[in-house]
Amino acid sequence: MIRATHQTETKRSAQGRKRATGELVIGLVSLLAVAGLTTLIFDLSLLYLIRAIVLYGIMAKLVLRYAPLFKTGLGAANRVTLARSTIVLSIASIVPEAQTLSYTSHWWIVAISALALGLDGVDGWLARRTGTTTTFGARFDMELDSFLMLALAALVCQSGRMGSWVFLLGLPRYLFVVAGWLWSWLRAPLPERLRRKAGCVVQGVTLLACLTPVVPNALATLIATVTLALLACSFTVDIVFLHRQARATPTR
Repeated sequence: MIRATHQTETKRSAQGRKRATGELVIGLVSLLAVAGLTTLIFDLSLLYLIRAIVLYGIMAKLVLRYAPLFKTGLGAANRVTLARSTIVLSIASIVPEAQTLSYTSHWWIVAISALALGLDGVDGWLARRTGTTTTFGARFDMELDSFLMLALAALVCQSGRMGSWVFLLGLPRYLFVVAGWLWSWLRAPLPERLRRKAGCVVQGVTLLACLTPVVPNALATLIATVTLALLACSFTVDIVFLHRQARATPTR
């Protein structure tokens, strides 16, 4: 009986992996469609497409290695996140050639980035609705959001609209991770807070506003400064909470 159950689970795992691989292939086709259209709009080099494919390949390998595979593959929520990734990776691949772009061409970046941000939250809603909520799914979504913020901040920085300090708008999450390598108490889990989700939305909207051609430079600088201050306050609150928690916890 135990052996039969093990064989069934193995079969389901193999079936889930096969379907997940197929979904990743479909995602690659979607990536090529978005990146191909971006290439035509901006007249980018072949290296742009290669960067996008390499980034997708790395992500796909990580997904297959760490994602809990359902009988139906990645699951509905992760499929939405995967669809978002094709947009995010297409945007991130532009960064090395961003200085060759015209100012008005930022409209395309703003449009597809807004679509990626609009889909954020749909994957979480689907996961809860279908009962497929996983730690991997939440991490996949969070890391994708962070990578998008970093790419948008780099594009704003290279646009020349404001100083290089604006790049800090894309770094909070990564600075927090690096700090966690140095101080282990920063790696403790944090309770969910609406403040963080709202901060991510404000962060994304601010970066898109800074890229939008019709927004005056002075207004974009003001918005970016205020948002950076709010993010700093939010992360400070979390750091203080974790520090107090670490001091209150007896060490062994």
